[in-house]
Amino acid sequence: MTAKRLLRFLGMAMVAGVLLAAGGMDRARAEYQGGIGGRWVLYDHHGNIVRDEDFRGRFMLIYFGYTFCPDVCPTGLSTMAEAMDILGDRGDVVQPMFISVDVLRDTPAHLADYVAYFHPRLLGLTGSQEMIDRLTEGYRVQYQIVREPGAEPDNYTIDHTASTYLMGPDGQFLVKFAHGIAPEDMAKRILEILNDFGA
Repeated sequence: MTAKRLLRFLGMAMVAGVLLAAGGMDRARAEYQGGIGGRWVLYDHHGNIVRDEDFRGRFMLIYFGYTFCPDVCPTGLSTMAEAMDILGDRGDVVQPMFISVDVLRDTPAHLADYVAYFHPRLLGLTGSQEMIDRLTEGYRVQYQIVREPGAEPDNYTIDHTASTYLMGPDGQFLVKFAHGIAPEDMAKRILEILNDFGA
């Protein structure tokens, strides 16, 4: 092999190596792309404006529900909280969130009292009806207010999607956990994903 051909071969090998390494770095992201999510602006339970982009570089573990939910939401949030406890220090890169679909009753102050029951790092989020509708559409979350005939305007329940969503450090959808999953299984899957991302 001539010197010219040798240099050309080595150059091609270097390019291939760079492309292969880049492919390895993107492998986890490619595996989890799902078309769920989107940009959002909400208020947290301290009354501060919060954007999805504020959490770039961290994972978001998101549950949609409402504070007056009799059993489904407390169960889902307890599962999330226990999974976070199981993750321990590894969970520092994961931000647990509770996004309310009850814009009438779930004020930031009310959310602050509610999320404190579950986990010290759980962030309660709310917003206008338009904000919530845009967000739930992006996450493919279904919810519907249910009122009994003759009930007072603020006396209602809400049927809603009860899944938990894990979003990546770039804001992309990774996985949806079904309601009823064991906290140990949720934590195990999150840990696998953290390892995939080198987090």
